[in-house]
Amino acid sequence: MSDQRSLPPDLYTKEYFLHACEGFEEFSESQGDRLSRRLTAAFAVAEVSAGMKVLDVGCGRGEILRHCARLGADAFGIDYAPVALELASQAVAGEAESPGKTGVAQSDAKRLPFPNSYFDRVLMFDVVEHLYPWELAQSLAEIRRVLKPGGAFIVHTAPNVWYDRYAYPLVRFVRNLMGQGAAYPKNPRALNVSANVEVHVNEQSQLSLARALRQAGFERVKAWLESPPQNRQEGAALAGARVVLFKLPPFRYFFEREVFAVGRKPARG
Repeated sequence: MSDQRSLPPDLYTKEYFLHACEGFEEFSESQGDRLSRRLTAAFAVAEVSAGMKVLDVGCGRGEILRHCARLGADAFGIDYAPVALELASQAVAGEAESPGKTGVAQSDAKRLPFPNSYFDRVLMFDVVEHLYPWELAQSLAEIRRVLKPGGAFIVHTAPNVWYDRYAYPLVRFVRNLMGQGAAYPKNPRALNVSANVEVHVNEQSQLSLARALRQAGFERVKAWLESPPQNRQEGAALAGARVVLFKLPPFRYFFEREVFAVGRKPARG
């Protein structure tokens, strides 16, 4: 029998969305008017424009829906966590004057409550890592179903699993030698955000994410890696090593931490 575990929705509390989930600082500071660097980069890839229908799978706090509506797109968000629905509903409540419409519903990513070929864009930002492999496969099939032919699916996920598996042990070793080991726990999922130990179950690499999209029937698939700006005050040796590790292959495939991907539903299919 296949392993069909799922994370319980009550793991995703208001505390999680407002103090741990990607973009929480910007959301709290601007009430969703300003997106985090990661979300800004991912949203730009989607090229949302007026008249589009957009689905945000795992909409969380709902700020992406607001930005879609302000561009004139009709934006619908689904999330299976009740707290997310409460937050997202609050986020879009003030968008009545925006040119695009908004809607929020509680739903599982594996069973999208929309007709076939309905959306121009489907977004999945910082959700993949929360889905077990069997869930991701079903979710991708559903996303392909609800996309219009030629429609685009845009993904952002972090961290790059190759960083966690191969680069992080080296980083942690060096930081321990530098006396900074307390900030680098043994479990890489606990780095920066301890809540991720409970909710991250399926991190991806550039290659695995691209493969998953192709296996789900998407075409013109492109996947790539990025990292946040490394504006750190450190010695010349570390600064030089950082340039090599983050900019030059093959090292960058292990040290870049964020994974982006785009795929399109075939024009006939």
